[in-house]
Amino acid sequence: MKVVVTRTLAGGVGLMETDPLVTDVWIAEPGIGPERSELLRLVAGADAVLCQFCERVDAEFFEAAGPQLKVVANYAVGFENLDVEEATRRGVWVSNTPDTVTPSTADMAWALMLGISRRIIEGDREVRAGGFANRQGYDPCHLLGGDFENQTLLIVGAGRIGHATALRSIGWGMKVLYVARSDHPEFEQPPLNATRVTLEQGLPRADYVSLHTPLTEETRHLIGRDELRMMKKTAYLINTARGPVVDEAALVEALREGWIAGAGLDVYEDEPRQHPGLVDLPNTCLMPHVGSGTWRQRPLMAEMAQRNILAALHGERPPNALNTV
Repeated sequence: MKVVVTRTLAGGVGLMETDPLVTDVWIAEPGIGPERSELLRLVAGADAVLCQFCERVDAEFFEAAGPQLKVVANYAVGFENLDVEEATRRGVWVSNTPDTVTPSTADMAWALMLGISRRIIEGDREVRAGGFANRQGYDPCHLLGGDFENQTLLIVGAGRIGHATALRSIGWGMKVLYVARSDHPEFEQPPLNATRVTLEQGLPRADYVSLHTPLTEETRHLIGRDELRMMKKTAYLINTARGPVVDEAALVEALREGWIAGAGLDVYEDEPRQHPGLVDLPNTCLMPHVGSGTWRQRPLMAEMAQRNILAALHGERPPNALNTV
């Protein structure tokens, strides 16, 4: 059976290469994956495809692959790129990689919170440029930033990553609020003792707003001009979810005009591009969508995706299936 892997993966694809059912594994060259037209050409005749969240898997994709396609394994927890309904109609399993990205993405949320509130990027640039070495005396008002102890953290999206991010606040004694469609006992019970609120209730109270909601039609531009206006001028917005959850044009305006203190972003509305003016703003901490990028987690994601594929090829339900065929 033929498997197409659209990007080179940390940890490799040894599980599939040693499986007797898999006779051909095609792996993209290191770096950026194939363009859309090339992707459609490459998947032709594949029995399985291991793809990325940025690759659209729709009717056109399935037509290009052919009727022998059995499974598409998404190398991500989010799966807005997958047309699950179309896959089900065609009898193709689709899967994702939950849990593996949880600790590293929660850590990235905190890295961004610390980076932007304590002005790490600005300080690093100053030292490297010689500004600190050449300064005359000590300035008690230089690079003042935000605190964490006893501050309020608003978690928007109460899934695994949101919960892990909230747990990391305990050492600072932060008050945790969360926004979700239903009650989550794991948030409201010790040790978090969090309170469920609406977005409109939580934004004015939060010192840090951390986004962890999946991208859907309902959550697209969940944070826009009105929501940014609700936030404190001393508050920080953190996004490690999906870029389009935030109206990036509105965010640039908010940062430029001082509606909020700053933003830490690992994702963008039109990746890999950023809205004009965003990268020029000093009150930002910007990362290139590497929330799950650790030496431990990325190989675990590759292993999970491979296990999903091998289960389907052996006639079994993938452990992380998103549909039933």
